[in-house]
Amino acid sequence: MSTKKTNYSFIGIAFIILVFGIIFVPKIIDRIKGDDVIRTESRSMSLSTSTEEFVSDLMFLKINGEPKKVPEFSFVNQNGETISNKDYEGKVYVVEFFFITCPTICPRMNRNLVQIQNTFSEFKDFGVASFTINPDYDSQEVLKNYADNYGVSNPNWHLMTGDKDVIYELANVGFNIYAGENPNVEGGFEHSGNFALIDKNGFIRSRKDNFGNPKIFYKGIISEEEKQDEDGETEEISMLKEDIAKLLKEE
Repeated sequence: MSTKKTNYSFIGIAFIILVFGIIFVPKIIDRIKGDDVIRTESRSMSLSTSTEEFVSDLMFLKINGEPKKVPEFSFVNQNGETISNKDYEGKVYVVEFFFITCPTICPRMNRNLVQIQNTFSEFKDFGVASFTINPDYDSQEVLKNYADNYGVSNPNWHLMTGDKDVIYELANVGFNIYAGENPNVEGGFEHSGNFALIDKNGFIRSRKDNFGNPKIFYKGIISEEEKQDEDGETEEISMLKEDIAKLLKEE
């Protein structure tokens, strides 16, 4: 009696499997042929990859609610070439304002920039924009000699000279980096020792401060090796390197 019941059970299970196969297997095959399952998985993976690989957490400097973009500029570089903001399109770059005869902070700033240049030597979409604030002295030839002495090798590192008023306007308004003449200070000029970081689309980018606002600048004077200066200010070159790497991954 128990043997017959067991046989009936097997027959019942086999019948259910047969019915499932007849009804549902063709539908599953149709879905696979129509790529429904593949499309769903592909969409999920695409969104995940895009978010993780191409979007950084760096902030935009916003003016009246709009991200601030680098204004147009055009100057002559150390090689006698005319360089404009368009030459930096599609590139991540660091901006500084300096002058050749600077007796204080400029040599330290440019040694840090050379170190940054060497860190990203394999990246063709990385550059530096150095604008002199003493164009009356810093001619193309003077800038060329300076670049050679400091080991400037990145073809996207342009040391530029031009009209003084235009350069000061670019510094103070365009990049929000102070620069000006002052006969009462050593060297006759005063300027910020900060660097600005620009993304591939020409927007000023930076980390946020403790209040959630963009820091805007990176301290350019203190080296990674020094860690801190005599006033207890912490270096930001390592931070700048990290953020350059982030922007290089963005499209």
